[in-house]
Amino acid sequence: MEQWIDIQTLIWLFPIMFILHDFEEIIMGEKWLNKNSTILYERLPKKIADRVMKQFSMSTAQFAVAVIVIFIFVSSSTFVANQYVNQGPYGDIYFFTVVTLTYFLHAFTHLAQSVFLRSITPGALTSLIIVIPYSFILYHSLLVNKVITWDIIFVCLPFCLLLIPIALLAHWIGKKVI
Repeated sequence: MEQWIDIQTLIWLFPIMFILHDFEEIIMGEKWLNKNSTILYERLPKKIADRVMKQFSMSTAQFAVAVIVIFIFVSSSTFVANQYVNQGPYGDIYFFTVVTLTYFLHAFTHLAQSVFLRSITPGALTSLIIVIPYSFILYHSLLVNKVITWDIIFVCLPFCLLLIPIALLAHWIGKKVI
């Protein structure tokens, strides 16, 4: 089967897909949390609900700052992946693989939240129609064209956990800046 979109295009689409997904979170997040906080307390133990509320109680502007911080990682991983494909001096596919795997896995947290809370949560729609399909196409192309291997994916998976503190730091920065 001939590839209908080249690897470089798929790599450079990553920041665009990220922003489309995060726009949904930015636009819906604050209003959704204010409207559905009682549901969180009904469905979660109080301690966990308190932590969720503390972590995600941000204004739209604060969350947008957090997204910008994370976008720095998304765009830099995209740059080094493009360098890798072009055999450039800054090429690295591992960083891109970790960031895109985290993005892919993160989509399933939105879907799980929607099922658990019986509500369309911020990020769920774009996870379903953008993030997951894009990720399948991206990884299929990267694997078929031998840019990455399954070994690289499995080596990178544990490193996805390292992005959790970065996301929490981004939220903290968003709250402090605005």
